[in-house]
Amino acid sequence: MDKLKLIVATFPIVGAIAAFYYYSDESLLLRVIAILVAILFSALIAYQSNAGKTAWAFIKDARTEVRKVVWPTRKETVQTTMFVLVAVLIMGIFFFLLDMLLGAAVRLLTG
Repeated sequence: MDKLKLIVATFPIVGAIAAFYYYSDESLLLRVIAILVAILFSALIAYQSNAGKTAWAFIKDARTEVRKVVWPTRKETVQTTMFVLVAVLIMGIFFFLLDMLLGAAVRLLTG
């Protein structure tokens, strides 16, 4: 029965995608809203299955874990970003010079 529920849950999404392209002359906003409503409706149908309830429990657990994360301060984020940018700049210069050196060596060898 769960497989049947999941199969039925795909119908609104498939129908909404088909309607999205069939009604291409209509407003893009309305077509996107229709797809979002179909996704919501499909999610409600899928939730009725054991797999849907398991997925919902996973989402709730993931939200709980995200709340436990110690996020870096603004200062730490800026410092880390600057370190990465400097490292990328240094490596970029290094590889540019290496490319020029190897290019010159190849030109020297090939005449």
